[in-house]
Parts: sequence; structure tokens; C-alpha cells
Amino acid sequence: MENTERMEQFISELLVINPNLDMALLEQAYLKAEQMHEGQLRKSGEDYITHPLSVVKILAELGMDENTLIAGLLHDAVEDTPYTQEDLKKDFGSEVALLVDGVTKLGSLVFESKEERQAENLRKMFLAMSKDIRVLIIKLADRLHNLRTINYMNEDQIREKCKETLEIYAPLASRLGIYTMKFELEDIALKQLDPEAYYTLVSQVKMKKDQRKASIETVIDAIREALDKLDFEYDITGRNKHFYSIYRKMKYQNKQLDEIFDLMAIRIIVDTVKDCYAVLGVVHTMWKPIPGRFKDYIAMPKPNRYQSLHTTVIGDHGDPFEIQIRTAEMHKIAEYGIAAHWKYKEGVSQDREEGKLAWLRQTLEWQKELNDPKEFMETLKVDLFSNQVFVFTPKGDVIELPAGSTPLDFAFKIHSAIGAKCIGAKVNGKMVPIDYTLKNGEIIDIVTSSNSKGPSIDWLKIVKSNTARNKIRQCLKKENKGESVDKGKDMLAKYVRRKGYEPQQIIRNQWINKAAKNMNLASSDELYTSISYGGVLLSKLVTMLIEFYHEEKQLELKKKDKEEKVFTEEKKKPKESGHTGITVEGMGDLLIRFAKCCNPVPGDEIVGFITKGRGISVHRKDCINMISLPEEERQRFIDVEWNSQKPNMSYNADIHILAEDRKGLFSDISRICEEMDVHIAGVNAKSGKENIANITMTLSLSNTGELAKVLRQLRNVPGVADVYRANM
Repeated sequence: MENTERMEQFISELLVINPNLDMALLEQAYLKAEQMHEGQLRKSGEDYITHPLSVVKILAELGMDENTLIAGLLHDAVEDTPYTQEDLKKDFGSEVALLVDGVTKLGSLVFESKEERQAENLRKMFLAMSKDIRVLIIKLADRLHNLRTINYMNEDQIREKCKETLEIYAPLASRLGIYTMKFELEDIALKQLDPEAYYTLVSQVKMKKDQRKASIETVIDAIREALDKLDFEYDITGRNKHFYSIYRKMKYQNKQLDEIFDLMAIRIIVDTVKDCYAVLGVVHTMWKPIPGRFKDYIAMPKPNRYQSLHTTVIGDHGDPFEIQIRTAEMHKIAEYGIAAHWKYKEGVSQDREEGKLAWLRQTLEWQKELNDPKEFMETLKVDLFSNQVFVFTPKGDVIELPAGSTPLDFAFKIHSAIGAKCIGAKVNGKMVPIDYTLKNGEIIDIVTSSNSKGPSIDWLKIVKSNTARNKIRQCLKKENKGESVDKGKDMLAKYVRRKGYEPQQIIRNQWINKAAKNMNLASSDELYTSISYGGVLLSKLVTMLIEFYHEEKQLELKKKDKEEKVFTEEKKKPKESGHTGITVEGMGDLLIRFAKCCNPVPGDEIVGFITKGRGISVHRKDCINMISLPEEERQRFIDVEWNSQKPNMSYNADIHILAEDRKGLFSDISRICEEMDVHIAGVNAKSGKENIANITMTLSLSNTGELAKVLRQLRNVPGVADVYRANM
């Protein structure tokens, strides 16, 4: 395409998106970008200029201003061409220069590792974001277009970029509330990382969509008929769930597609907040809501400013479906997040938005304290994905904290001095200790004392937020409490000698780190510091270390015995243990038992775990108890497999049923199991609020295929809202 033709097309596309933009200024920026990138090609073979043009189009669709679009056009120029930061500032002003500098990678510096480079790039981007959040919006647009054209990278680069997108950039888009961008980033990354799962899901969802379309239209017609009797305007549509969200539910909640009932939802958009609650009342009179599935994000917005009412109800035929209710303004924010309110042209300063981005300032506080790139990256991921709790100050200000936070977290979030002098708190007017777990909606009033001794090492076990943890560490360092590591090491070594062991036998780094985790301490240094201040009983610690020592000796003996046995022909062959239907590769007769926490069934992917004195415990590979094991415990894993020669054996599996509590419900469920020749080995049923029954059943089955058939049949029982296999 000729340069003039490309520019004319670019300008005409921007005019369609936003005719109020200063096109003369954008033409000037376009010509500079084209000049700087002349002769450069992308890996696809296209002119490099096509990338910044695509980034600008994404930014324009988000409603961004001219300076953001100019920065998008030139975001790679300073890094990849002779064009300097000074040139940029001279040509287009300091504001554009600041935006481009925030996005530019640290290309001129040398780092020891890829992880260190990534951490430093993100540090710089966060620092720039603290001055202007548009830096992140440009970076997200840049990443989105790179993912749209990622097929031209090699396989390792694709995996690295997509993994980074899921861990960092998609959660950041979510934090800004730009869900249109978040969903596309996640779906593209999933398609590249697990194409088989992605395309299978696309096919299955299409089939489900066709099946559900008629029932959804019936529901929409019923809602229209009810709302037409009210005196307000509304718009009602269906909404499809994006693929990555479905994938996560199926993988991490161990659900089948049939068990996910919000593949499609109904969205109702009205004019006012009052109308939102009026529609909710109408919906709840038409269908029974499922307890625990109602979310009021209008009264309690998400940190990214998302507001909406969510409710899930049981339809006339026992099928549950989700309904979302919001105003048009809320819908705009839900789609485009903070970008929906970006109005620099009208003179609205960024200061008005800072209160909505408290999470960013919090990130900046603790990232300055972390020198280790790996620690920074892990903390960032935890912070982005953590669940939140929202509480109030006595003046009514909303404070956002990680779920599980305590009054100490709240106190340090308000101010370091308040946290340091905290001795307790009043929650809704009642005194609570400093380790009380805060709950949504509570009013917190911190109680301080000038006589307080201040933070102790034990406070690090109580707090949940990075902000509080880092401020406590700073206080400890100021009081020289952090210099007690050597003293703690000496005290431990002397105690070990009194027990008759040499310190080098018992005091090993991996065991000290493991002991620190068992005691809810963040590191070995905190363990040693706690010893020096009497916060850890030496007798308890040394007993733990001696147990680790003997465990290692036992494992060494078992390993040696195993190595000797494999030299014999008999032990080289796989042996089936007892009558469990499990084969243990390379081992003789062993005690085998199935873990009751996850109840594996033939067809499940399984792993063996060598227990202490009780043989091998067989778990599902997705068992939360196995996934959460520390690295040193994973050395006790052993390969096991199902024996295909034992097809007639039965295995227990737990399932959960959520249903309308009615007469004859359990009789109908039992009849399904009887007709399918499935034995019910155990039942635990509870009747909850709103006439909802929660039933846990233990079924004797031969394999996962039989289990899937049973689940499908049970979902057809009238009044059953949800059936799924227990995760643990």
C-alpha cells in the first residue's frame, strides 16, 4: 500500500471512530512515525508502521485523547529508531514524551536474567502509571495487537508471551475494568497455549448455544411482558460467556460444560439506579433466586469501578440462568472501564481518577521495598489475583484489603504510625483483637496506645496484605530487630549440640525454610529473628528438624532398597498391588489405598504418594492436597496407573447436588441411580434457606464415563439446579 493511501485510510478510520479528534496533529505524528520506521518490517513481512497504526485504532475505539493516540503512534520509535526522547518532547510536548517513556522497555540496560528484565520493565511501567494511567492503557493496546499477530513468533516466544498475558496483562485490564480487552487477551492466549481445549470448547459451546437459544428467548419474552407494565425505558439482550472463563471453571472447579449454567446470561439496561432495583424485584417475583448467587455491585462496586446487580434464578423447568441489571453508564464502564471516563479535552484532570486506583498506589509502595525480581513478580501476581474485602472507616470511606485481612492490615493501610501503635479495634462498635478476620461491610475503628511497644515479629504471621507486611518489616529494621539473625543462629546451634547432634547434620537451609513455612513465617531470617526474641520455642523447632533428618534417612534407605531390587528380573516388571486395580511401576507388593479427599475413579489422571508407614495413597492429579504440597514433599510422588485388566471393580466418588427442596426429590434421584445400576454408598442431605436442598452422595462406580452419564441424568431431575463432582 502506498504511504499516502495508507495515511488517508488511517485518518478516515479515526474520523469514523471519533470525528472530534485533531486530525492535523495526528497527521503530523503519523508522518513522523512513518519516517522513523521506514524500512523496518515485522516478522510477518509487513511494514512495521502497521503495528503502531493498529495500536492507535484500539486506543481510539476506547475513546482516548489525541496525546494518547500520538504516544501510541510513536511508542516504539524511541526504542527502535534514532528518534530520541528529547526529539519527541520537542515535537509533541512533555505529556506525550512521558507516556512514551513509560511504555518504552529498558533496552539499553544489561540484566542478569530474563526474569530480572521483566521485573524491571514492570517496575518502570508502574512508576510511569503513577504519574499517568494512560501508560498502562497504551501498553495493553500494544500487547493486544501483538497477540492478534502472534502466529509469526516461534513456539517458545508464543508460550512466554501468552503466559505473561494471563498472569500480568489480562488481570491489569480487569483492574482497569476494560473487560472487552481482558476477554480478548485471555481467549487468544488460551487458543495458543491449549489449542485442542480451545477449539473443542468452541465447538461444544456452539452446540449448547443452539440448544439454549430458544429457552433464553422464552425468558426474555417473559421479562419484557412484565417490564412493559412499568413506566420506564429498558433494553434487554443475551450475553455469551467468553471461552477462557468457561475453561477456568471446567479446569479448576472440575466441572463439565453441562454443569456451567451461565454460558449465556440475560442483561437488562435501564436509566436509573432506582430502576435497577425495581427490575430485580420483578425478576425475583417471577422466579426463585438461588441463595448465595446474588451480588450487589451497585452498593459495593468492584475496585475497577464495575457496578451491576447479578442474580441467578431457577427457571420454570428447573434450569438456572443468570440475570445482570445495570444502568447505561454502568454498562459503559463495564465494557471500557476507566477509559470510558477519560476526558482530558474537557479539562477533567487525572486527579479525579486517583481515588479509583488505590491498588496502583499500594503496588508502588511495596515494589520499592523488593529488590529480588522473583519476589517482585510473585507478589505482583498474588496482588492482582487476590480476593478483596471491603470495610469502612468511621467516616464512611471504603477501604479495600485482601480477603482474610485483620485490624492490623486496616491500621497500616490508614497510616504507618496508626499501625505501629495499634492495640486492638472496634468492629461495628464492639472490641476485637488485632488478629480478628475482617468481613465485608464492617465499620472499623482502630484503638491505639502511646504505650504500645510497636510491631513484633509475630505480627508478620497475622497480617495478610503486602502493605502491612512491608511496613512492619521497616519498623523492625528501624528498631534493629532485623539484626538478630546471627544471634538466633547461635542459639539454635548451641541447643542442637545439647541434643547430641552436630549443627551441620540438623540445620540445613531446606529444612529451616520448611520449618519457617510450618510456623507461618515468611523466611528463614524471620525464623532466626523470632528465636532471638523468644518468639519460637527451640525445643519445638529442633524436634521438627530432627524429624526432617530421620525422614531423609528413611527415604535414603528406601531409595537404596529400590535400586537393589530393580536389578532382579522379577522386580523390573510392573506389579499389581492387591486387588485395588492399581499398578505401581517398578515396585513389589505394597499397601495401596485410595485417598478419600478426592476419591479417584478409573479414567481420572492419578498419582501415587508415599506415606509415612501406610503404603501408597492414590490421588487424582488435580487433588488440591497434591497441588498445594511444597516442592520437597513432591519427591514422594510415584507413578501409578489403572489396570485395564480389572474392568469390573467399583470405586467411590462423591457428588454434590443443589436442588429445590420438594417432596419426592430423593426418591427421584434414587430411581435414576437404580435404573443405571449405580449403588449409593452414602448420603448427607441438608435443607437450607429459601427451600434449597444441598445433597452430598457417595456413588460406587466403575469409571469416569459412568460418572458422567449419572451426572447428566441427575441434571434432568425436576428442580435440580446444579450437579457436580466434589473437588476434594
